[in-house]
Amino acid sequence: MRITSKGQVTIPQEIREQCGLLPHTQVRFLVENGRVLIEKESPAATRAQEGLQRLRRARALRTRLSTDELLALTRGDAQP
Repeated sequence: MRITSKGQVTIPQEIREQCGLLPHTQVRFLVENGRVLIEKESPAATRAQEGLQRLRRARALRTRLSTDELLALTRGDAQP
């Protein structure tokens, strides 16, 4: 398999299916002993998901947050 000029490579379908790598799945790359590993991230690990979870918790508290407070929550700057 070759890496394209843009640094892209196709993961074979059998491996994608075996590992549950669906379209839009977040992955990360690790380097160990000169080898490159690809690892599926858990959905909660993504920044957007974490931000949504914080907003849902804030909404559940039924507090009235200012725009600045909401933005801080999405950025992970503050906890409600």
